[in-house]
Order: sequence, then structure tokens, then C-alpha cells
Amino acid sequence: MQARGKIFDDISQLMTNAMGVAQGAKDEAETAMKSLMDRWLADRDFVTREEFDAVRAMAQKAREENEALNTRLDSLEAK
Repeated sequence: MQARGKIFDDISQLMTNAMGVAQGAKDEAETAMKSLMDRWLADRDFVTREEFDAVRAMAQKAREENEALNTRLDSLEAK
């Protein structure tokens, strides 16, 4: 009976170790895939969300200034 318990303990330990190895392989694969995707995106000259938002804000400000200048020009032409 004692040997049977030892066998189950050994199998349990083996499965635990196998799960640790599998988790490590999963983490390594995720890191490699993220690195590959980052490199691929960088090679395509995609912009980040922050860069896009900054340019959009600049365009909105320019549009508002343009509208204000058009309004001013219209009032000056009316005189």
C-alpha cells in the first residue's frame, strides 16, 4: 500500500513539473509572438494610438482657427 501512494506522489509530481514546463513554453511563445508583431507593425510605419490622437487634435484646432479666420474675413469684407 505504501508503494502505491509513492507511485501516485511521483505521478503527481511529474504532472506538476510538466504543467510548469508547459506554462513556461506558453509564456515564451507569447513573448516571441508579441515581439514578431511589434517588429511587423514597426516595419509597416503604422502610427500608435497616441500619435493618431495628437494629430487629430491638431487638425481639430486648425479647423477651428480656420473657421474663426473665415468669420473675421467675412466681417472685414462686409465693411
